[in-house]
Amino acid sequence: MAVEAETGRLKSEADEPGWEVDPDDEWGIAVIATVGRQLKLRREAVGMRAADFGAAIGYGEDLVYKVEAGKRIPRQEYLDRADEVLGAGGLIAATWEDVKKVRYPKSVRALADLEAKAVEIGVYVGLSIHGLLQTPEHAQALFEAWQPPYSEEEVESLVAARMARKSIFERSPGPALSFVLEEATLRRRVGGTMVWRQQLEHLLGVAQLRNVTLQVMPTSTGAHPGLDGRIEVLKFADGTAVGRSDGAFNGRPTSDPKQLRILELRYGTIRAQALTPRESLAFIEQALGET
Repeated sequence: MAVEAETGRLKSEADEPGWEVDPDDEWGIAVIATVGRQLKLRREAVGMRAADFGAAIGYGEDLVYKVEAGKRIPRQEYLDRADEVLGAGGLIAATWEDVKKVRYPKSVRALADLEAKAVEIGVYVGLSIHGLLQTPEHAQALFEAWQPPYSEEEVESLVAARMARKSIFERSPGPALSFVLEEATLRRRVGGTMVWRQQLEHLLGVAQLRNVTLQVMPTSTGAHPGLDGRIEVLKFADGTAVGRSDGAFNGRPTSDPKQLRILELRYGTIRAQALTPRESLAFIEQALGET
């Protein structure tokens, strides 16, 4: 229940902040504004004041006004309780299907959309474990270390967005996923020893999936084409592809065939210089045993 059991306090904006609406996300703003108007119209139709409605669903009046004005993105619990109190028969609760898509920044949704459509993804990362491979605790530790610091609300939203992208592993048939990680990313104890151990264990589990190839680039390896930064290549069922590299084409996504061939050549060379998948699993297991 949304009411604090010990104090009887309603959850206010500070307790249950929801998410900020991205000012540059026109579609997101439209969705949240529409949901807010529907909530306000239904509340007024049953003759409830905002304060009484907030008390009934377990939230403060300040948050009710902000949600209805399209200034805050409501959580699923908020919508479910509002549906019950207003007798909406599931119509308000159903808006969560649209609301949950706009919780995340526009750029993150665009990336997740590409990943969801891809039939093949190849990634080299040198500074941190790739987002699709991170545990929630590892991702949170990374975001909390950012400077200037994110707010707690921003960290929560960013972690949720990153974890939502991992639905790619639930697709059937799943895409062919290839990852090459630098040894240093596996050695850095992000979040402390326990979080680090859980992250390594997670990598071992993901590496067992039939559609996933995981390789480690040892620090002892000499120069390779990935030293300029991350390389990503996503291929789609219609034969098109998109690629990006921190060290090429200004880091911008490209679908130009010539540029894609360059990225594929670089990624292929990186994979050839990395440990084999079997050797990589043994490497991660050894790192885990050193804790």
